[in-house]
Amino acid sequence: MSRIHLIAIGGSVMHNLALALHDLGHQVSGSDDQIYEPALSRLTDAGIMPSEEGWQESKISPEIDLVILGMHAKADNPELIRSLQLGIPVQSFPQYVGGLFKEKKQIVISGSHGKTTTTAMLMHVFKQLNIPFDYLVGAQLEGFHKMVSISDAPFAIVEGDEYLSSCLDKRSKFDHFNPYIQVVTGISWDHFNVFPTLDSYLNTFINRIQTLNENAHLVYCKTDPALNKIVMDSSLIATNHPYQACDFKQIGTQVSISIAGNWYPLLIFGNHNLENIQAVLTCCQILELDMDQVGHALQSFKGASKRMELLSNQKGQLRYRDFAHAPSKVRAASNALRRHFNTQKILAVVELHTYSSLSKDFLPQYDQALNEMDQAIIYFDHKALEIKNKEALDPEFIKQSFGNESILICTTSSSLEQTIHAIQSEFDVIVFMGSGNFGGIDLV
Repeated sequence: MSRIHLIAIGGSVMHNLALALHDLGHQVSGSDDQIYEPALSRLTDAGIMPSEEGWQESKISPEIDLVILGMHAKADNPELIRSLQLGIPVQSFPQYVGGLFKEKKQIVISGSHGKTTTTAMLMHVFKQLNIPFDYLVGAQLEGFHKMVSISDAPFAIVEGDEYLSSCLDKRSKFDHFNPYIQVVTGISWDHFNVFPTLDSYLNTFINRIQTLNENAHLVYCKTDPALNKIVMDSSLIATNHPYQACDFKQIGTQVSISIAGNWYPLLIFGNHNLENIQAVLTCCQILELDMDQVGHALQSFKGASKRMELLSNQKGQLRYRDFAHAPSKVRAASNALRRHFNTQKILAVVELHTYSSLSKDFLPQYDQALNEMDQAIIYFDHKALEIKNKEALDPEFIKQSFGNESILICTTSSSLEQTIHAIQSEFDVIVFMGSGNFGGIDLV
């Protein structure tokens, strides 16, 4: 067993990796400037919680076999500098996990939107069919104790993110994996802070697709214009499997899908989820799984955490929480709600929280994204602008960017809470979209 030190151990995936390594018997240590729940309790319970917050050069000694570097750590991190001085191997977490999965049959799910849900869906199918597999996923999923699993299983299901691997490793995270099946759900400009132009963002997907080997399978959404163009313009040696939304019927609010002539009722809805399902079905067909068993497995899939998650159903009013934050995700979530609840009044509450969504140059990408909603509230915190070193946002500019003058703007948690309370009784459905915590208000 090895001595492994994780710099930025408190991250959502990093602390899960630390737990997985600890369970395998490795001697695990780590550090972070701040560690929040649930990482705090989980690391403490495992006995690997750092004794103090912050970065300490003294934690790095020649006895350490490997340092795993999280994206949160900067190039001037004293522990990183000391590790390099001592010649200790330093790897980003996707590089390390990619190495562990090297001999497995990998299914890598990438794309600007839908990758967590699609990954979760495929994991659910494998679990229901009792197929042993390892995984790496970017969210805590129901039925799975950790976000990382490392064993001798023959398969690995990976949520392959396009974001950079670490401050030292500027490759996209998915570049560290060698997929037997590469799924790409769609491409829509995101991560404005590391991909400042659309071309720079597209290029990372172009590189991913063009480097697939001749034994690989590319499963891609053919109705996505940017993605379809990339595939059509590329010289590929992988086998292509274009897909679109699967066949379905809807009676009331019940959606059912058709697989080989049989109908299977679902617990989820939305055209984007029908596309995600078809991606999973295509993977299962490539792997020659029993499609009737796959259909029955999908019937019990509830969705990934914070992906159109039903928070409450009180007095006839439904409240949902959705992680949608990028323009394409907000648009897809809005369209899904309108299609599903076509006659009900819907209120969308959207938090601008990410670097991209708080960038003045990026905001116009949200044009018309909320026009299917009966009313929308945009919330952002001035402190978030300061932390991300962004210029102030004018409420009128936000309305213009969304192409919707009726949008209500809130910049404090108290004003957000008051605004929702004042108008909530008018709506049948309320959805909270964003990757933040809406100022800590009670969403129910």
